[in-house]
Amino acid sequence: MPPARPPGRSPGDDGWLEAVGAAAASATRAPLDLIGDYLPILADAAVDGRRPEAWELEAVRELGRRAAAQGVGARRAVDLYLSAAWRLWRALPLDERSSDPEKVRRSAEAVLRSLDDAVGALVAGHQAERRDQVRHEEAQRREFVDDLLRGDADVAQMVQRAEPFGLDLGRSHRVALAALRDADDGLGRSAILLERAVVDRFGDRDVLVATKDGRVVVVVPHRPPATPSGEPELGALLREELLRLEPARGWRVAAGRTFPGAYGVARSYEEAREALQFAERLDPDADVVDSRDLLVYRVLGRDQAAITDLVRDVLGPLDAVRGGPEPLLRTLYEYVGAGDVATEAARRLHVSVRTVTYRLARIRQLTGYGVGQPSERFALHAAVLGARLLDWPAQPLPSET
Repeated sequence: MPPARPPGRSPGDDGWLEAVGAAAASATRAPLDLIGDYLPILADAAVDGRRPEAWELEAVRELGRRAAAQGVGARRAVDLYLSAAWRLWRALPLDERSSDPEKVRRSAEAVLRSLDDAVGALVAGHQAERRDQVRHEEAQRREFVDDLLRGDADVAQMVQRAEPFGLDLGRSHRVALAALRDADDGLGRSAILLERAVVDRFGDRDVLVATKDGRVVVVVPHRPPATPSGEPELGALLREELLRLEPARGWRVAAGRTFPGAYGVARSYEEAREALQFAERLDPDADVVDSRDLLVYRVLGRDQAAITDLVRDVLGPLDAVRGGPEPLLRTLYEYVGAGDVATEAARRLHVSVRTVTYRLARIRQLTGYGVGQPSERFALHAAVLGARLLDWPAQPLPSET
């Protein structure tokens, strides 16, 4: 139990203190219960010159926490205390006033010092409560984002938990990921900047920007395309914003497709995550990757045993070439990518057309598969894509079981 307050005021004088508190609360539109024992502290300072004790200031600090918990801003709480202070000074009972100027000066000084102590404790309590609230909200946000992107939480609970974050999980959404090429420091600031840009573009409903696993995650609602050209390129849009906001940093952005419902968010996220992984291995120079462009890789990658057998059986003979199979694989990849046009493939490879045709003939000789036959060309194309997925020949193929 805290010690009793020393006697200093006349018995029965609490009525005028209550009137002062009520008037201050009404004027500042703040809850009266935030006054607590603050006015008696000031009254003791005015009458006896007594400074508040530690336990009294701790009680005021708790009032500051209560104000923050009730949603009362620090400025309004301080206004309440200041308003109560000058009203108390003006309402001091006549029998407590003195005609001695020196005593009045000491009394006023004591009130001001007690006011300073009390306001400091009030603000400290308010700030402590706000920090706790922010940490709690951040923890809830991280947990929600993890559950949402994992896609294995209870749907009904996820729908309810999504409401405070402005997400309607009954709608369709699309997920994009932004990853720094060299480092993952400073992602928090990047996420804040990008969130402002995304909100300006898509509005503040059904939009979520967070960080996860060293990447910025962006969830946006589906919007029908304004033109027949198709869905707006979310990845390109985010990349453009990142370049505008932080031009000195190198980013790679990947976007999943649009899907409905709570599980749709997790599905789109998984597509974007896989697209980033594929891009790092297949096209390291790509700044923007769309999961729709990598569907064939997802199909190939789902059966590693089958794609390993295909690479080993079709392209395995190239491993015996002097200097390694990489030049032949690169030629085949660029030739198919150039629409089977040798001159374009030669331009991309910075070699002569004759070199391209020679290498294609060498592939035909070693593997028995040629690009001139549709079925054989398909086998070669699928095998070379599988080789890039498996990072062969840089990495050995998985052993046969």
